[in-house]
Amino acid sequence: MIKNTITGFPRIGKSRELKFALEAFWSSKINADDLQKQAKELRLKHLEYQKKAGINLISSNDFSFYDGMLDMIVLLGAIPQRFADISDETKRYFTMARGDEKRAAMEMTKWFNTNYHYIVPELSKSTRFSLNPAKVLKEFKEVKEFGVNTKINLIGPLTFLSLSKSTDGSDVYTHFEAVLNVYEQLLKEIEKLDDKIFVQLDEPIIVTNLNGAQKEYLAKAYERLSNVSQKVNIIVTSYFDYVDKDVVETLSNTKIWGIGLDFIHGRENLDNTKALKDKYLIAGVVDGRNIWKNDINTTLELLEIISSNVQKERVIISTSCSLLHTPYSLENEDKLDGKVKSWLSFALEKLDEVSLISKLFYKEALSEKEISLKDANAKANVSRKNSSKIHNAALQERLKSFTNTQREAPFNERIKIQKKILDYPPLATTTIGSFPQTAELRALRSSFKKGKISESEYEVGIKKYIDECVKIQEDIGLDILVHGEPERNDMVEYFGEQLNGYAFTQYGWVQSYGSRCVKPPLLFGDITRINPMSIKWITYAQSKTSKIVKGMLTGPVTILNWSFVRDDESKSNVARQLALALNDEISDLQNAGIKIIQVDEAAFKEGYPLRKSKKLSYEKWALEAFKLAVSSAKSQTQIHTHMCYSNFNDIIKTIEAMEADVISIETARAGNKILKIFEEVGYNQEIGPGIYDIHSPRIPSVDEMTNQIKALLEIFPKEKLWINPDCGLKTRKWEEVVPALKNLVKAVKSVRKY
Repeated sequence: MIKNTITGFPRIGKSRELKFALEAFWSSKINADDLQKQAKELRLKHLEYQKKAGINLISSNDFSFYDGMLDMIVLLGAIPQRFADISDETKRYFTMARGDEKRAAMEMTKWFNTNYHYIVPELSKSTRFSLNPAKVLKEFKEVKEFGVNTKINLIGPLTFLSLSKSTDGSDVYTHFEAVLNVYEQLLKEIEKLDDKIFVQLDEPIIVTNLNGAQKEYLAKAYERLSNVSQKVNIIVTSYFDYVDKDVVETLSNTKIWGIGLDFIHGRENLDNTKALKDKYLIAGVVDGRNIWKNDINTTLELLEIISSNVQKERVIISTSCSLLHTPYSLENEDKLDGKVKSWLSFALEKLDEVSLISKLFYKEALSEKEISLKDANAKANVSRKNSSKIHNAALQERLKSFTNTQREAPFNERIKIQKKILDYPPLATTTIGSFPQTAELRALRSSFKKGKISESEYEVGIKKYIDECVKIQEDIGLDILVHGEPERNDMVEYFGEQLNGYAFTQYGWVQSYGSRCVKPPLLFGDITRINPMSIKWITYAQSKTSKIVKGMLTGPVTILNWSFVRDDESKSNVARQLALALNDEISDLQNAGIKIIQVDEAAFKEGYPLRKSKKLSYEKWALEAFKLAVSSAKSQTQIHTHMCYSNFNDIIKTIEAMEADVISIETARAGNKILKIFEEVGYNQEIGPGIYDIHSPRIPSVDEMTNQIKALLEIFPKEKLWINPDCGLKTRKWEEVVPALKNLVKAVKSVRKY
């Protein structure tokens, strides 16, 4: 009997083994066979951890070298034509993700409301699909040989099509029959593998507000797929929010085996348990997106409510979503405050939670280790609830006084003052903030943190980098400079380290895309600023040049969305606390002579709830938090913000209301189509669409950038337009950055002539 499972497991490895293997392969230090060998070793370790923890049904095909959606593109044979001439499958796979000197990479955007990025499938009338099941079959056999029950993880057909983009204006759903045919072929291949096989089809799209056509496609898809083979037991899994009851009823009327529902981020799913009929419920009751210990007693109470509507033997304990979104293990976190650490649970610890909860739910005997784990869980939850580390009464009182978040003058008045004082030209050139984080720079920060060098030695190294960074920008001819952020390990962690209420891990890495990992800080208590956070290095950089240097801050909503956030306080209150700290920082920066301050909100759109019914509330507090943060800026202080890959159609008025004077956005991979909405609504403020993709090592030519700028000028007047890369340049190498920026400046100069 299957009593527990997990939706999926992190790929990157306890020590980021996959990251380093990928980067070694990309730099030709290892070959494709070596990469495959290291990946298999990593997968087997993951299986061992899950087996040891007592997970009954373990995933296969939840591993990816870059991204699961990219894997589905390959599986379905939906290779864009521009990559078709690459015969080497491994080279083609990574070129699709990263681009090369001849072609741009495929578009990348956020996976629902997470900080994970996926590769967007490109479909057109000419797209043809064909089955390529080698990876799926190989990894299934690998898990079976390991001696455990397995389910094959796949992205479902409705989610695949719904997240695809059309490159020729055709409807992506015209490919429904062709795509479904390939899924049917795949299930027939899978049928040959064993007498009884579980297939998990991830359909997170069903937690959004589906239209009538999407619901029809869903019904047709699972009516057909559930009839392919009696050997194949299909689990349709959702996560990140709740599913409409009629959608659950539709799925329940097919022959699928089970349905996965998220009870952490979609408590409304409780009502859906009445509609499950004879289906197995994969109950997402352990949080797969956050890092706090599960309150086991509360979870057992929830499961009792669930089992009043679903036969107990049909309830399978699971995570709310894949553990891809949590760090790997607490095992080596020996520098964390002991009290805070006792409140935490990472991926490996969540395996134990899932196993223990299933034993308690099914009233099975516990081992001594499990009894100890249960007792520790209860003590940790009581300790956290009553801890004096969490609450700050003085902060709460101060927040009550901030009722007006408006800047001192409207934009139309501010911008006239700013243009006169700042004196920047049309098509002003700048960058988003960070410059390459070299091995030497990382070593410098690491040595300082470990006490191997003195503070004065550290400062000499940071100043040297800033000096070089400023000179490079001046030589290139950029109009507005940045200091390069050499002191910052991460755009959120850097600020969190200077705020009360934060804790930090040594190894809490989470995959963002490909080999890119982030280490979100842990926001566990009330937030207050200890000292000015950025003035020292910004003012130093400004002292080295007559050009304007931007102050660089991370916005309150992004700090919130890119942290693991306390779950004992509303996000709106936490955002106001962060905004107040930034309000003080902006005041200090402008008083120190900094004339332009960029407050990045890269994750503003990412944080939007997936359900329309919840969006208004988020939008209200997120907007107010940003406005509170920048309300201390004087009229002559120009506020910039930056947003990452997003569809802005539904939030354009909110962006305009943020009171930023200039917004820069990632658009290079998506093309100019996402900018049309700014034109349609008559966007009032100034804008800097990224004209080249910094996620790829390729260096765009002057002609390519010139054409991109000319295309932008068809949408925006030159007086409103800034020219910049897509995003920060920290992940790139200097030998890529310098020529690319030189080409950018040359392109601007050529366009300014006309």
